[in-house]
Parts: sequence; C-alpha cells; structure tokens
Amino acid sequence: MEVVQMDGDGSNLDVHGRTVLAATILGSSMAFIDGTAVNVALPALQNSLHASISDVQWVVESYALMLAALLLVGGSLGDHLGRRKVYVVGVAVFAAASAWCGLAQNIGMLIWARSIQGVGAAMLVPGSLALITASFPEDTRGQAIGTWSGFSAITAAIGPVIGGWLIEHFTWRWVFFLNLPLALAVILLAARVPESRNNKAPPQLDWVGAALATLGLGGVTYALIEWPARARHDYHLISASVALGLIALAAFFAVEDRSAAPMISLRLFRSRNFTGANLLTFFLYAGLGGLMFFFPLDLIQIQHYTATEAGAAFLPFIAIMFGLSRWAGGLVTRYGSRLPLTIGPLVAACGFSLFAVAPQNGSYWFTFFPAVVVMGLGMTISVAPLTTTVMNAVPDSEAGLASGVNNAISRLASLLAVAVFGAVLVTVFNHSLDQHLSHLTLSAKTRAQIDFARPQLGAAHSPDPAVQHAVMQSFLIGYRTVIWIATGLAVTGAITAWLLIEPGSPSVAPAKRQRNRPAISA
Repeated sequence: MEVVQMDGDGSNLDVHGRTVLAATILGSSMAFIDGTAVNVALPALQNSLHASISDVQWVVESYALMLAALLLVGGSLGDHLGRRKVYVVGVAVFAAASAWCGLAQNIGMLIWARSIQGVGAAMLVPGSLALITASFPEDTRGQAIGTWSGFSAITAAIGPVIGGWLIEHFTWRWVFFLNLPLALAVILLAARVPESRNNKAPPQLDWVGAALATLGLGGVTYALIEWPARARHDYHLISASVALGLIALAAFFAVEDRSAAPMISLRLFRSRNFTGANLLTFFLYAGLGGLMFFFPLDLIQIQHYTATEAGAAFLPFIAIMFGLSRWAGGLVTRYGSRLPLTIGPLVAACGFSLFAVAPQNGSYWFTFFPAVVVMGLGMTISVAPLTTTVMNAVPDSEAGLASGVNNAISRLASLLAVAVFGAVLVTVFNHSLDQHLSHLTLSAKTRAQIDFARPQLGAAHSPDPAVQHAVMQSFLIGYRTVIWIATGLAVTGAITAWLLIEPGSPSVAPAKRQRNRPAISA
C-alpha cells in the first residue's frame, strides 16, 4: 500500500505538485551538472593537484562506483523510511561532500570526497522520480515526468558550459561549490513536499548484496585502473584485487538468487527482451561513458580548447536528444523494438568512428561537430525505444524495479569503461611514446624527466618541442584506439539487439506504461 501524507483540496494539490517538481528538478540538476561538468574540470584539477591519469580516473570512478553499487538500495531505502526523508538526506550528503571536494588540498582527499558524493547521489537520484510518482495521480504523472525530463535535459546541456566558464574565470573548485546553493534550495522546498513510503516494500534491505556489489566492483575497478602502473612491481596486489572482486561478484549473484528481497531480481532476466535491452544498454553506454571521459582531455590538453569551449562541444548532442526525443519515443509503436534498437546503435557507432578520424587541426564545425551530431542522432534513436522495451518486458508491478536495474547497468557500463579504456590508453601511450623517443637523442636527465611525467599522459610537458610532439602523438594514438573500441561496443550492441530482442510492436497495455516511463538515467 502506498502511503502519501497529503491533505487539502485540488488547489493545494496543484501547489504541492509545483513544489515537488521544483524540489526534484533542482535536486536532479545537482547530479546532472556535477556528472557532466566534472569531466570538463579534469584537466584543470589534474594540473592543479599534479595528478596522474589513474588519479584522474579515480576522481570519476570513486563516485561512479558508489552510485552504481548503492543505487538500488538507495531507492529501497526511500520506500522503507520515507522518500522525502531519504531524498533530503541524500541532497545534504551530496552537498557536504561537494564542499569537501571544493576544499580538497590533494588528490587523495578529492577521491575520498567524491566517493561520499556517490553515496549521497545513490539516495538522491532514485528519490527524484520516486517522489514524482508518489505525488502525482496517474492522469497527470506523465506530464510531470515530461516536465522533469525536459528541465533535466536543459541542466545537462548547460552544466558543462557553466562548469567550463567557472574553471576558465575562477577555479575548478567552483564546479563543486555550485552545488551548495542548489542543495539549500532543495532542502527548503522539500520541507513542503508530502512524505510517502511503500508499506508493501520487503521488511529487510539487501545490505549484504550492496556490500558484495561494492566490494566486487571495487576490486575489479581497482585492478583495471592500477594495472598499467603496478603490474610489473605489485602484480600480486593486482591479482589479489581481481580475485577478490570476482569472488565477491560471484557471491553477490548467489545471494541475489536466494534472497527473499534481492537488490536485483534475477528472474527479470528470464525475459528475452529484458536481457537483450540490458545487454544493449551495457555495450552502448560503455562506449558513451568512455568517450565522455576522454574527449574533454583531448580537447583541452591536445587541441588547446578553453574549458568553456570544451564544455559547449556537446551542446548539439543534448539539443538533438531534447528536440527529437518525442519522435524517437514513437518508433517502437511504428516499427517495434528490434529495428530502432539495431539502427540507433549503428548510427551511434558511425558517430564514434568520426571522433577517431576527425582532423586534429581546424575549426570545431569541420572536425568534431559532425561526430557529435551523428552520435547524438544515434543515441536519440536508441534511448527512448530502449527504455520502453525495458519497461514493456516486465509486468506493471515490476516496472519500477526494471527501470532501476537498467539505470544501474548504464552506470556500471560507464564505470567499467573508464577503467578498461584507461588501461588500454595508458598501455598504447607508453608503447607509442617509447617508439617515438627511440628515434630521438636524449640525455639521461631528459629521459628521467619524461618518465616522471609519463603517468600524466597528455598533460605531460617538455621544453623540447620534439619530445612534446611525441607526447601529443602518443596520446592521440591511445585516444583513437579507445574510440575505436567504443565504436566496436556500439556495433556489438546493435548485433545483440537484432539477435535477442523480439520483432513486432508492443501491445496496448505496454503502450500505456510507456507514457509514464522514467528516464533511463538521472
């Protein structure tokens, strides 16, 4: 039974509705702006804190790890203790961790602060849509979710631009301080939001599953990120990390299979469409997550874009997603799921490939703009049908759980992609740099300086023009390698969709559910 504490007549309901929307939009904006603007801030904080590429990866991965592992538990926590309460606590934790990030004096402190930020996001992200679902009746819920989605797209677009402007004119620390006034506004608005909870929720939370997921993903991620630097000297530590991670993940699936209230219900994957859609989500979002991490590094460190210009580079992508999302949502009704979920990833793969072959000198409009547009079109064709297919693959009673699982998988894909792509890029960079340097006559001192700066990849600087050229070319070779991997992942997603997702249009009942579908990620 859904319990919502809301009194008053229809006019009060309208007031409550506007308050709920304002609180959830601003709260989600914190996560959207932070998630997109931090990537633009990475080159600046790398230089400021003298960080290696693995340190920069951990700035992103520590946040993504906690969010991916605890996202479903965060949603269940709101069902048990009250959605508003957990949402506000999540906002407060996120804001406190943001302040800690902004005040961090070294890279280690920043990484720990980012992990706490991920814990807050795990309560905040699922809470926004849960509050809307609980606060609006079915006949107006779709419009409310549409309003929330529209404003979320706008904040996703302006986040990197605002972040880039703050970095360029002030400091990267303001990317994190920007969350503080937003958090204060959300907490004040949330005081007027009615509380709600789900009395039918299982009596226990799956803390064992959450702990095993965190340990497993953490072990694998640590090994992938640290392997390039530690494989020669600390291979026992890397091996132990991999073994611990895999054992924990195996235990996680065993616990979920036997749990009365699992964090992830494995029975959902008995549906062929659900399995196919989530595999597609993993492959497609892995490619996108890797590109979103490394593309700003290329723009700022190699192409010498300003932070504001780098932040604005993806605006066409957001504009296409926003402008064509309604059209894309109707593709499943016209053609069924399989066709758009095959064509969309293939178009996205073409966009990824354009990033790999784009000229490295010239105007943005003739180099990266075509790649952003083609990738944006491919993602637009994919996202709405993908979400609809996930929701249509399960009964109405499990639609929320299915959406949460799909959301978690998209974040897991980005988490692993940044770790794997980073390992590949570092390996290719080091090999290419060694080849370039072998043709140069360098003193022992110069060679030692290069080796010391090598972990910084594209951020490494040398007064010798030949050495600097070698660094830039080596980074580009590694960068293009991981972009080609992203292209391959998108093509693999298209093949997966064609083989696993059943052809044909959805039935009337799923079409009704489509109107109230939540976004694939927040």
